[in-house]
Amino acid sequence: MPPTLAHTLPLSLKPGTAWADAWQRCLAAAPESFRDDRVLNLWSAQWQADGRPLPATTPVDGSPIAGPPRLDAVTAQQAVRASLDQHRAWRHIRLEERRSRVAAALDALTEHRDLLALFLVWEIGKPWRLAQADVDRAIDGVRWYVDGAAPMLEGRTPLPGPVSNIASWNYPMSVLVHAMLVQALAGNAVIAKTPTDGGVACLTLACALAAREGIPITLVSGSGGELSEALVRSPEIGCVSFVGGRDTGARIATAVADLGKRHILEQEGLNTWGIWNYTDWPALTAVIPKLFDYGKQRCTAYPRFVVQRSAFDAFLAAYLPAVRSIRTGHPLAVDNPADPPPALDFGPLINAAKAKELADQVAEAIERGAVPLHRATLADGRFLPGQDTSAYLPPITLLGPPPSSPLHHAEPFGPVDTIVLVDTEAELLAAMNASNGALVATLSTDDPATYERLAPQIRAFKTGHGKPRSRGDRDELFGGFGASWRGAFVGGELLIRAVTDGPAGERLPGNFPDYQLNA
Repeated sequence: MPPTLAHTLPLSLKPGTAWADAWQRCLAAAPESFRDDRVLNLWSAQWQADGRPLPATTPVDGSPIAGPPRLDAVTAQQAVRASLDQHRAWRHIRLEERRSRVAAALDALTEHRDLLALFLVWEIGKPWRLAQADVDRAIDGVRWYVDGAAPMLEGRTPLPGPVSNIASWNYPMSVLVHAMLVQALAGNAVIAKTPTDGGVACLTLACALAAREGIPITLVSGSGGELSEALVRSPEIGCVSFVGGRDTGARIATAVADLGKRHILEQEGLNTWGIWNYTDWPALTAVIPKLFDYGKQRCTAYPRFVVQRSAFDAFLAAYLPAVRSIRTGHPLAVDNPADPPPALDFGPLINAAKAKELADQVAEAIERGAVPLHRATLADGRFLPGQDTSAYLPPITLLGPPPSSPLHHAEPFGPVDTIVLVDTEAELLAAMNASNGALVATLSTDDPATYERLAPQIRAFKTGHGKPRSRGDRDELFGGFGASWRGAFVGGELLIRAVTDGPAGERLPGNFPDYQLNA
């Protein structure tokens, strides 16, 4: 029998981890940036009680939490102008002073690591282990730049204006805060819009700790449509950094291209895992649960397997036991008060609407011919008695999603795997390249020569040989092929180059309207 999370006594919320507990700790840790019932915006170097707070609920159990204080377009434009003033002063601060201030901010983030992680659990549903890892990756990654920035910045200058960051909700610390602190280390003031779907309290606390050290950060909330004119098109902006979906990314790409503005636009793609002339099935079984981390709500998740038809029976024998072992439930539900938070693969999706959308797409795909190979149930999960579970979706695996289904060509951003069977290498490559570019891919094949021959034909920035690829940390470069990326590539020295000016006529590695240059 596969392992389960069966329990005999009702689970309870781990003491000291309630939203109210986290909120009170935040009021004590950063009273300048929180009020009794709301978070504040940060602009013109001051915490401002402006904007219209939106009601919000946690995906964990549907209970109320703090929502984003949404600014209007006029106020957002004022914030951008104020950031330019900060930028003009900060760019002349010596590198050693910038390093000292960023290092002090990292020390403060380290001190409040568990509180930041607890907010990630409540605001975006991350299991405790993954929430801690998100905070740690941000801190460790920026420390790497603090230690090694001097040679990367030699001969380079800050941009003419601040860097504007618009990022998705899934990695507030290791993607957004990490990028902001490196951009500031490079001599830029930074602006960030809080994601609409979650993470505002975590980001507010992190920015409060950094702002105390004199780092020129602006943090504002609002709808993309309302704030895009200020955060994307304003002449004051030196660079736009975006992480999110292709539709929004395409609109931003059009705007920045028209303006000739520096940009970094990381967009989604259908990351695929190919199986061809492969026999090391125990290795595949071992990696399958890891691919479900955070419910596949990651830009580097693998939701599509492209499998050689003649190996399909062996693939299923390796895959099904692994997917049946996936652990999900309430991220803070414990058997005993002294127990640590449970070791889950994932908790809820970002909200109930996303869970319903995916469930509806699955049902429609099955109606049109997809074959359900695995459908878990919430009965196997760990939940508190009577809690709201509307944002939870257990793992689902479909064979042959029909071409009319979004699951055939787009990233589901949830715990839904699809499998496509192929008979030839040409079919394998066509199926692995279904989304016109991806961030990562993997090809499992026993023959190294086959991998070396096929991997260059897979349209992904990183391709693993039998192992998953990730966004990477520190000196590992990151980008995307096709429609999955526009603008400058990042990671390592490239992140510094993307947010600074170098020699006249410099061509940055990346995908630009008039050229493409690999790192």
